[in-house]
Amino acid sequence: MRTSILRETSTPTRPPTRSTRYTLVREEPDKFTQLEAELEAELEARRTQYEHYRNSLLAFSNDVERVALGDLGDLFGGLTGKSKVDFTGGNARFIAYTNVFHNIAVRTDLDDFVKVAPGERQRTLAYGDVLFTGSSESADEVGMTSVVTSKLNESVYLNSFSIGFRPYDVEWLDPEFAKHLFRSHSLRSQIVKTANGVTRFNVSKTRLRKIQVPLPSRAEQARIARVLDNFEELTNDLTIGLPAELAARRKQYEHYRDRLLTFKELAS
Repeated sequence: MRTSILRETSTPTRPPTRSTRYTLVREEPDKFTQLEAELEAELEARRTQYEHYRNSLLAFSNDVERVALGDLGDLFGGLTGKSKVDFTGGNARFIAYTNVFHNIAVRTDLDDFVKVAPGERQRTLAYGDVLFTGSSESADEVGMTSVVTSKLNESVYLNSFSIGFRPYDVEWLDPEFAKHLFRSHSLRSQIVKTANGVTRFNVSKTRLRKIQVPLPSRAEQARIARVLDNFEELTNDLTIGLPAELAARRKQYEHYRDRLLTFKELAS
């Protein structure tokens, strides 16, 4: 009875001469795990190095003019009058809280949409706008920024949990420079002090208007932006350097794992 059942059951087997496959399958993950850990440690070191250079380049001397944010432009809020249903099947793109939090430059390629009726009064975003997250459960993470660094060819809106800032003149503050500046230690140390709360921290617009923004020459802004862009690209771009190496190693492991675990079946 047991023999007949075994005959009818298709079971993948391996020739005895290939028994080393099991050893390889056990050992190779350890090697790749170790390599991944080393690459991730190196990538983290690069990020730390980038932050060091960014903070150094953006720590200006007292000779550089500083202007209160409120004197450079206006603060504005995000979407109003929206409920959960408005974010299903939307017709207009909006910048989500997570988009602002995770990206120094706003990503406009994400599929975040909201319903906006024709003629509805909502503030749209523009090139050069600086966006702040308005609240956070952690004081250290409040007021994270993202900048609109490209011209928008459609109406794009801001989520209701963030705050927007629009310079009176975009020539005063290069958007490519601003995306690094507002994430630097000198600005972050001011921004976190604008928030108050106990279990959740909220940015005070009144205090935010008072933060001091350094304004080097436009040429110096462009130079600093180019230096930091190159370093940031090498650190974070998934097609360059260590991140690409890490992704390649993961694919290599998956390829060999699948080959090692693919067995011929016994003929029935």
